[in-house]
Amino acid sequence: MQKALRSVIISPDQELAQYLSRIFLEVGGLELGGVSVVRLMDRYPNQIDLTRMLRSHAPQVVFLSIERAMSATAIASQIDKLMPGVQVVAVGRSCEPATLMEIMRAGIQEFLAAPFEYSCLQDCLRRVTANLSRRPIVSQSTDLLYSFLPAKPGVGATTLALNASIAAARTQRAEGLLMDFDLNCGMIRFLLKLENSYSTLDAAEHASNMDENLWPQIVTKCEGLDVVNAGVISPESRIPNTQIHHLLDYARRNYKFVCADLSGNLEKYSMEIMQESRMIFLVCTTEGSSLHLAKEKLQYLQRMDLGDRVQVLLNRYTRKSGVPPAEVEKIVGAPVLMTFPDDCSRVAKSIQAGGSIDADCELGRSCSKLGEQMLGTKAPHAPLAKRRFVEYFDITTARFGFEWGKQVDPVM
Repeated sequence: MQKALRSVIISPDQELAQYLSRIFLEVGGLELGGVSVVRLMDRYPNQIDLTRMLRSHAPQVVFLSIERAMSATAIASQIDKLMPGVQVVAVGRSCEPATLMEIMRAGIQEFLAAPFEYSCLQDCLRRVTANLSRRPIVSQSTDLLYSFLPAKPGVGATTLALNASIAAARTQRAEGLLMDFDLNCGMIRFLLKLENSYSTLDAAEHASNMDENLWPQIVTKCEGLDVVNAGVISPESRIPNTQIHHLLDYARRNYKFVCADLSGNLEKYSMEIMQESRMIFLVCTTEGSSLHLAKEKLQYLQRMDLGDRVQVLLNRYTRKSGVPPAEVEKIVGAPVLMTFPDDCSRVAKSIQAGGSIDADCELGRSCSKLGEQMLGTKAPHAPLAKRRFVEYFDITTARFGFEWGKQVDPVM
């Protein structure tokens, strides 16, 4: 038996909508898998609300009341533009020939009239399923998903993830999301002084039925960036893979870029996130133990066929560190994409203020450059045969044949 079709009912006629919902519950055993109603809208939505609903629920079919034919046909046209392939089925208590012609001209090919007889409903669902097979739904979904993985605790991965994400959100006012998946000791809540009681665990738990009303309660807006904190320490908690996939799918439909701050413990759910990531930023310092653990984590990721996605972010780098980026690349085995200066005073100041690092300082500018690259607005420099020592303080050329993918169109 096929999975139930994800559906939305849009109907100002609430009695009709409730009746249709009950019918779907009763015919849940249809050979086609039945229908799962994920959202019921009791009014005709405007374009903004319609867009949010489609991105939140990703329905396969919309049952649209033709109580007001002009409004219904306008919505059907918007659905086809926003998410081509979504099937629209007109529903009503009756249908006058003139109304039927109007909805047909709008491209609506299916109509169900109350009392929704079983045979008519089954025939309709069969045609809808066939249409979905022939014309898959095209939904805007970003591939700009990045994972920040610390080589060891305390290397500053969360600081870089937070500030690069905020910088990216400032660039062209891109809609971005940062999620803290460090359930052992998530620091984003502390760094930003967040008081939101909703956490990543809540987001994951409700991911399969997330909607445009619940999501704003889970996220907190920080300098143009949406943030989901990890909540109170919960090291025993784990997130099932199915919830991770639902959560990432939802995030990708609603944001231009998504960043995941990981614990570094390589939990199963963290591996799932990295499997979905466009790039994995392995954050380390020049400290011996940090480089050693960075190398071991890279080797593990290589065994998981993720090695080609890893780029090193060398944090707290100074001229006196004694280990230049080229040597770090040899030790770890992955390209050093960027170096970040050691600026404890600026970091402490940002923590005290509960915000981002000053964008005009050297560390702030480095985070801005990373943010630009995450959005694809600034490609890495071409490889150089030989680099001068001073160049190690800026973007370090990736000499391992890595290519940034093409920039995707914004989803919001």
